[in-house]
Amino acid sequence: MKARIIVVEDEPDLREAVAEYLGASGYDVVTAENAAAARALFEAQSFHLAILDIAMPGEDGLSLGRWLRSKTRIGIIYATAAGTALDRIVGLELGADDYIVKPYELREVLARVRSVLRRVPQPAEPQAAKAETGNRRFMNFGGFQADFDGRLVIGANGAVIEMAKSEFDVLEVFLTRVNRLLTRAAISEAIGFVEDPESSRAVDIRIMRLRKKIEADPANPKFLRTVRGEGYIFSLPSGDSN
Repeated sequence: MKARIIVVEDEPDLREAVAEYLGASGYDVVTAENAAAARALFEAQSFHLAILDIAMPGEDGLSLGRWLRSKTRIGIIYATAAGTALDRIVGLELGADDYIVKPYELREVLARVRSVLRRVPQPAEPQAAKAETGNRRFMNFGGFQADFDGRLVIGANGAVIEMAKSEFDVLEVFLTRVNRLLTRAAISEAIGFVEDPESSRAVDIRIMRLRKKIEADPANPKFLRTVRGEGYIFSLPSGDSN
């Protein structure tokens, strides 16, 4: 099944250029000129990934992305004007998977789309999903249980912990490499980040969000510890996982 992408951009020429390029690259692409049109499309159909322009008239891309993240685990790439680092940081804090800086080349958009889609779980056919239920991969840590195939984390009370795709990507890297020191570069490579000067900052933001969700005291983490000047390590006592 083709990955379905929605491009939300108020500049007609750019919107159509991105849609045409991604369509020619094998994706099913739909466009919207503003947040209101995008919301209507989101309510009518599902998508694997959204490219959201931040600076749009009316409701901006950050607000639309916040609403979207509250409803689905769709991949989100923000498009931001050059020099607006604050927008990029806020976007990442709101759960974005990546961002692109205007003006951008269409080849860069394609590279980032491919990178995010590699981390987005593809919908499975109902029968196939049912057949594989007994072989799902789980891992317990503390009072949590990570479901690698379902790409979700369940808390001690049985409730699902709301988590963006990019956050689960980082958590999975650590859970499959427990008690090992990982540099920011190693984490970025493992989750398929496109090489970027701010990739280290992006990793830090995701780890900060993870701590808020899995640590009793994020300021004094039990699991996800910082090794100053080196990177991070996910500490798990022997016998505390299965």
